[in-house]
Amino acid sequence: MTGYHAGELAAQARVGETERAEHLGRSIRSTVPAVAASFLAERQLLVVGAADEAGRMWATVLTGEPGFVSVPDERTVAVDASPRPDDPLAGVLRGSAPARVGTIALEPATRRRMRVNGVAEAGPSGLLLHTEQVFSNCPKYIQKRRPVRRIQSTEAGPARWSSALSAAQQVLVATADTFFLATADAEGHVDASHRGGLCGFVEVLSETRLRWREYAGNGAYMTLGNLELNPRAGIVLPDWENGDTLLLTGEAGTNWQERSVEFELTAAVQLPGALSMRWTEPEFSPANPPLG
Repeated sequence: MTGYHAGELAAQARVGETERAEHLGRSIRSTVPAVAASFLAERQLLVVGAADEAGRMWATVLTGEPGFVSVPDERTVAVDASPRPDDPLAGVLRGSAPARVGTIALEPATRRRMRVNGVAEAGPSGLLLHTEQVFSNCPKYIQKRRPVRRIQSTEAGPARWSSALSAAQQVLVATADTFFLATADAEGHVDASHRGGLCGFVEVLSETRLRWREYAGNGAYMTLGNLELNPRAGIVLPDWENGDTLLLTGEAGTNWQERSVEFELTAAVQLPGALSMRWTEPEFSPANPPLG
């Protein structure tokens, strides 16, 4: 599946980006080229998006030493990690049935990222992803960070579920400079994308409602194209300092006049100590637009 679907084509046409998107579309492959395999093999962070057993969209973060992501052949990506048992995606990513997933591999230190989407199944030590879409993204809006230490025995507290954001979680969201977003088209093909900006680029409108501006990107409008057909969405916000992750699921819609997205939360899960490494303070991207 390397062509654009109806939602993406509609989104591109809305903003006059059809020609640019066609050009980009020629770089989307179904296989992993050698240069991309080398990039993946050096990564320490992989975001995975998928739908859970109830059809809710989630995004989660997997980490490991360089080499925990590998490419045994041009149509397969192996991930030597899997979600912890109380992660909302543990059931589908550690189960026996294949699951459609979207992934994004990020290198914050050099502002590089790459997306690999396809069908995943449980492997010997994690996931085996059979590729359908493989492509790189521009470095815009990625904050530079470097891993500073690996925690050998991270104390992972139990998952904390809620139907609304606590006061502390609202502060985390309102001061975030990065989050990751999982969406899917009408047929369930999943995509995971990155969103970044200055602290405060995500507005907390209420304990269940968020809003962010959609900054100019590569012109493909994959996320907004998915939302044209399927409002379900999942968000993960990593806490780079303490290793927690905050996972949100709900529905999202695009305000095309304002070029913004509003997200209505239906469930939140905080996973204390989910990340096995910590990261430096951010060096903000020069592409970040001013707030307001």
